[in-house]
Amino acid sequence: MSGGDKPMLVVGSFNPEKTAEMAVLLNDLGVPVKSARDFSGVRPVPEDGTSFAENARLKALKIEAQLGGTAGILGVVADDSGLEVDALGKRPGVYSARYLGEDATDPQRVRGILRELGELPPEKRTARFRCAVAFGRQGAVPIETKGVVEGRIAFAPAGDFGFGYDPIFVPEGHDRTFAELGAEVKHRISHRALALRAFHERLVAFLDKMKG
Repeated sequence: MSGGDKPMLVVGSFNPEKTAEMAVLLNDLGVPVKSARDFSGVRPVPEDGTSFAENARLKALKIEAQLGGTAGILGVVADDSGLEVDALGKRPGVYSARYLGEDATDPQRVRGILRELGELPPEKRTARFRCAVAFGRQGAVPIETKGVVEGRIAFAPAGDFGFGYDPIFVPEGHDRTFAELGAEVKHRISHRALALRAFHERLVAFLDKMKG
């Protein structure tokens, strides 16, 4: 690297919507943010852990290992997140992205949740989004954080912002879905925003320690 170059942070995700959201949330770090998709030869990591935290660690470490000491890489930040619906025994949980199978679309997964819940009343539709974030650097995980946002499942999809289950998740304290509330609210209160805010604070301290 030349003296003016800054080490880059790689987002360990191949989901373009998630990567874009994470880049926005990490924007003021003063560190360039790239996607794992930007590096040839890097492939997705099987998410076969039994918890969000385990999957986040797997992705951070294995994607960092695939980068193979590429110059200018500060490390890999990866997350695993998902929806827990109480009436469904906290499903889909860690299988949120694979609910109804690997090839199902977001709208199909949304319809599947609504179909399973049927006409259950609002008080029986409680749910939460969870997110675990892990930072992989030099074969270790020096930073791990978590975030959770409580809410409920709506009776029908609404709104066009975001991705995944955003059109049916109504966060606590609101009467509209994440997809209706938009970026300003979601990037302030979401599970991923909370986990990345905590990560941001710890990474700043980590970088300061590296300089010292």
